[in-house]
Amino acid sequence: MSKFPEILTDEKIKENKPDFRKALFFLDKNLIDKNNISHLIRIYSTTKHLDIRNKILKLLYDCDFPELKDFFNNAYKKEKYLDMKIYALRGLAKFISEKEIEKLLIKFNEILKKIQVTTPYNYQEYELLRGKNALPYLADKYKYNCFKVTLDQVNEQYEVMPEVFKGIFTIDENGEFIQLKQPEETSKSLTAFFDNK
Repeated sequence: MSKFPEILTDEKIKENKPDFRKALFFLDKNLIDKNNISHLIRIYSTTKHLDIRNKILKLLYDCDFPELKDFFNNAYKKEKYLDMKIYALRGLAKFISEKEIEKLLIKFNEILKKIQVTTPYNYQEYELLRGKNALPYLADKYKYNCFKVTLDQVNEQYEVMPEVFKGIFTIDENGEFIQLKQPEETSKSLTAFFDNK
C-alpha cells in the first residue's frame, strides 16, 4: 500500500535533492490528508523555489481541510505571479463568500490592466490564467460574475496581442503544460517578430 512519502516529512532535507523533487512532483493527490498537509504547508512556506510553491498550490487547491483557509489566504497575498494568485484563490474560494472574492478580483483586475501596458506580450501569464485549471475552471464551477469578468478581461487582453504570441502552449485540467508549437518554431517566429519591430 502506498503512503505519503517520508522524505517530504523531513524538515532537514535539501529541496534540490532529486529524491525530494521526485517525491513532491509525482505525489498522488489521493495521499494528501489532514494528517500530512502540514508538511506541504511547511515546505511551501519555507521554500524559495517558485516551481515547488506552484506545485504545492496545485496539489492542495482542491482540498477542503479547514486549516487550508489561512494557508490559501496567505498564499494569495504572498504570490506575485497572477496565475499563482489564481491557484491560491481556487483553494480559498471554498472558504470565502462571493463578495469577498469579488473584492480580491477588483485589485487583481487592476494589476492585470497594468500588465497589458508594462508587458504587452506576456503570453505566458495569459495562457496560465486561461488554463483549464485556472479562471475557466473557477468561472464554470462557481458561476460568479466576478470570475467571468476577470476571465473576459484576460481573454480581451490576450486577443489584442499579435498572432505570433498565441497558441504556443496551453494548460490542461490537471494543471499540466501542453506544448502546441515546437520550441524551434516559436523561437524563430518570436525572433522574426522582434527583429521587425
